[in-house]
Amino acid sequence: MFKKRGDSKKMLYVILSLLLISIAIIFHDELSRFFIKTYYQISNALTGEDDADQSKNLKNFGIPIPSKYTVHGIDISRYQNYIDWKEVKKMKVDSIKISFAFIKATEGKTRIDRYFDINWDNAKKNQLIRGAYHFYRPQVNSKLQAENFINSVSLLKGDLPPVLDIETLASGIHISNTIKGLKNWLKIIENHYQLKPIIYTNIDFYNKYLINNGFESYPLWIAHYYEKKVSLSQRWHFWQHNDKGKVNGISGDVDFNVFNGNIEELRSLCKK
Repeated sequence: MFKKRGDSKKMLYVILSLLLISIAIIFHDELSRFFIKTYYQISNALTGEDDADQSKNLKNFGIPIPSKYTVHGIDISRYQNYIDWKEVKKMKVDSIKISFAFIKATEGKTRIDRYFDINWDNAKKNQLIRGAYHFYRPQVNSKLQAENFINSVSLLKGDLPPVLDIETLASGIHISNTIKGLKNWLKIIENHYQLKPIIYTNIDFYNKYLINNGFESYPLWIAHYYEKKVSLSQRWHFWQHNDKGKVNGISGDVDFNVFNGNIEELRSLCKK
């Protein structure tokens, strides 16, 4: 019995999908990101869809949303797997919608988030304000870490400044050397992009190690979960207030953030 044309197309889609996923599991970094991106391009072409449909038809974000703020966003990495950015953009609960997204780009001196390219492209495609962040490893040379980010991230008009994510110390590395490395990363990145980077950290780390150490001029993105407000004397720009949010187009939990200002002030931070 002859198969219908649609059945043959579906079988080809399944075979190509399995092949590309298998290769992506085996390889890492550059090859892995290439095969993931190719997989979704083939998927979209064969199904006739712009993005894979992952909508859950959620009625709310599943968490309390701070009421004093009008600009809301998320931050994501490979742990969210493939994201349907069209659904992220479309979701709106009352007057609340997702306006910006921070996307993990790099870590240490060699690691590149395997979903960065596809997330970076699709966030822009769906008209979300996007920002890229680097997870800093104190035990790794700061210049090499900055070069990893620079080689991986190109900023366009309307993109947020680069983000330095510092959350941990390294055994055997004195805090003074960590501070020196952080400042070097920030200096290299600012010189390259001509934008003052954003610092991301949790409130305890900031209070213990960064406050009054020469970081006050940098925009601050602070992690402070499940609280009604940020208990910090330093002026902050972004607040990561919850890590259990739900959004159409994203499988599993996602971090939620607010911007401390209006949408015009957010855009004023971006690359001109």
